[in-house]
Amino acid sequence: MAADNSKTLPEGIVSLLDTDLYKLSMQCCILKYFPDVPVTYSFTNRTPEKKLSRAAYKWLQTQVDKLEDISLSDEEYHFLKESCPYLNDQYLQFLSQFRLHPSKQLKLVFEPSEDTGAETDLGDFRIHTEGLWLDTILYEIPLLALISEAYFKFCDKDWDYTGQVEKAYQKGLKLQEEGCIFSEFGTRRRRDYHTQDLVLQGLLRAQAEAAEKGWPGKLSGTSNVHFAMKHGLVPIGTVAHEWFMGVAAITNDYKNANETALRYWTSTFGEGVLAVALTDTFGTPIFLENFKQPVPAIKAGIDGVNKSQKTYAEVFTGVRQDSGDPLDFIKTMRRFYDEQGIKDRKTIVFSDSLNIELCLKYKAAAEQEGFQPTFGVGTFLTNDFVSSSTGKKSTPLNIVIKIATASGRPAVKISDNIGKNTGDKATVEEVKRVLGYREKAWEGGNESTRWGTAEQTGAAA
Repeated sequence: MAADNSKTLPEGIVSLLDTDLYKLSMQCCILKYFPDVPVTYSFTNRTPEKKLSRAAYKWLQTQVDKLEDISLSDEEYHFLKESCPYLNDQYLQFLSQFRLHPSKQLKLVFEPSEDTGAETDLGDFRIHTEGLWLDTILYEIPLLALISEAYFKFCDKDWDYTGQVEKAYQKGLKLQEEGCIFSEFGTRRRRDYHTQDLVLQGLLRAQAEAAEKGWPGKLSGTSNVHFAMKHGLVPIGTVAHEWFMGVAAITNDYKNANETALRYWTSTFGEGVLAVALTDTFGTPIFLENFKQPVPAIKAGIDGVNKSQKTYAEVFTGVRQDSGDPLDFIKTMRRFYDEQGIKDRKTIVFSDSLNIELCLKYKAAAEQEGFQPTFGVGTFLTNDFVSSSTGKKSTPLNIVIKIATASGRPAVKISDNIGKNTGDKATVEEVKRVLGYREKAWEGGNESTRWGTAEQTGAAA
């Protein structure tokens, strides 16, 4: 079993860069615009039947405590400077001195189902994060990775690493043979650190073979900055919902929050840099109203003065789809760009619970409408296992950490389907009212059964 035979392998978080790139890019913006804003974060387990044991919780607490000892190495500093030139010198200097302080910023609570004192007790657990936004934004990804690792190290142990490299290799081959441009995007729900390393080994092997055969697809990189550095890949990512949620809560102006967030983003990085826009934080319709506004003539962090007066839709190279029906989204974006008279071939990045079948389906639909599709593939790569004893799928946890408050006000996400609404319920309803949001449901949007259930797969609960 993996948890027993992995004692000599790395465990937990080994680097400050063992995170998704967009956490660094957002932290760069926060340093410029919101360095003193207090926030809180909330944790949600969308698969509540999957509980931690007391032993798993103790391991998790130990690993969280170790985060206090992690800092940016000189090698990592130089990697960021060379590979991520959009991260300005002020930010890199800040990051070189940055430290997490979990003893002050995090509170973990274990709530046993039966308090007998046994190490095998199962229970729910809570995580509360509180501090300045600038200081706490880097917790989300490592915490999610650690929780998943704790669960599969102590609770569901009926699995091993057999075939992980080959499985990733075959997936990478198929995607590239079919012409898919994709990145590995699976840190937050990986089975553990070693699994993600194996997956990338398989994808790199596939990349080399696909290049020899002249196939049209491409592994564009990985969202994990540490693994990008380790394997010589491009770190991939732009922005997360958190940026829009935080800006909206701070300004308390939901009608214009998307435009404000885009303006600050463009001001920090310049036109056309990290220019894939995330549309669905408060529903895509209100985002598109903001997206067609002109980019103000403001100083940009890298490219000087924005003189073009182009709209955000013109300046941004594309959009990312992360909730709702992807096929409807493609049609919505086609109508939008046509109405705006934008003839450039734009990109759509698909990132919502993808597998090979879905990538190929969305690729065909997007190309038919004149888009360049790309794919951020996560859990399908880094948490695709079967139970050793049954041969049935060992289902991942579906866990999220979201910004909950900023400047003392609730931070919420409405999304393009009701299953991904998060945050204070009263605020969610008020924002829907203010924005004239039309409720949507999508049959593929059931978050609690996104990768199946224990009953369906025979996985350990």
